[in-house]
Amino acid sequence: MVMNNQTVVSQFLLLGLHIPPDHQHLFYVLFLVMYLTTVLGNLLIIILILLDSHLHTPMYLFLSNLSFSDLCFSSVTMPKLLDSMQRHDPSIPYAGCLTQMYFLMVFGDMESFLLVIMAYDRYVAICYPLHYTSIMNPRLCVYLVVLSWALTVLYSMLHTLLLARLSFCEDNVVPQFFCDISALLKLACSDIYINELMIFILGGLVIVIPFFLIVVSYVQIVSSILRVSSAQVVYKVFSTCGSHLSVVSLFYGTIIGLYLCPSTNNSTVKETVMAMMYTVVTPMLNPFIYSLRNRDMKEALISVLCKKKMSL
Repeated sequence: MVMNNQTVVSQFLLLGLHIPPDHQHLFYVLFLVMYLTTVLGNLLIIILILLDSHLHTPMYLFLSNLSFSDLCFSSVTMPKLLDSMQRHDPSIPYAGCLTQMYFLMVFGDMESFLLVIMAYDRYVAICYPLHYTSIMNPRLCVYLVVLSWALTVLYSMLHTLLLARLSFCEDNVVPQFFCDISALLKLACSDIYINELMIFILGGLVIVIPFFLIVVSYVQIVSSILRVSSAQVVYKVFSTCGSHLSVVSLFYGTIIGLYLCPSTNNSTVKETVMAMMYTVVTPMLNPFIYSLRNRDMKEALISVLCKKKMSL
């Protein structure tokens, strides 16, 4: 429908993945396996933390929320992608597109906040071990988690409402495999100055500052360990921090590059790969990096399996 030389868009076409027809089935299986790995890995972590009382600590409270966030984060995009590949229909309704964008931002921003909280938790545990229990008390932990959820919901709602007020031109092709806010803004016919300003200002608060705080926390951890610990402990901490920082760098690096420092030559392939890294790969890797390699998680898994066998 055309009004005032502008088109009221009823749907968008998600055409970010350019996969040759001969390779469609191969990539479908690959994405399905990656999604199932993400779901099962994060569900396993949540279940283990719920069942094992030894894991009812601040660190594992944050890990359970991170796993839930990763599970939902991946579920916002992957089922739609798999469905589109199976039906060969890349369309998504206007309302569905805004809904997908909203939840993608909620769970993506929540992961950002949780990574900061987890880094602070490790900083207190390593640098102030004698005061850890008093500092990271249950009240503070619940407050940090609830505050993070509240901020992400409000932040995402703001961007969704700002986008909903825009008019879109006839071009409804989104060069991504999900409803990405930056891609949608490029299709708008209305003035997007306010939208871009909010992304730049609030995006810095939600992405850049958390990343900076994580780096500062790990720098303090490393400097503290180097001053007092043996070579074996130093190696262990470096190994753990290295694994954590690799996922943190992957998550924040791709988001900063995609949203705060966008490509000037409109490289769709580059942007799609970067988006795939933080929406699909990172949620899949987090269970292995943060939990499944953790000794406490392994012991909890063995304990649950043993109880299961005894009950049979």
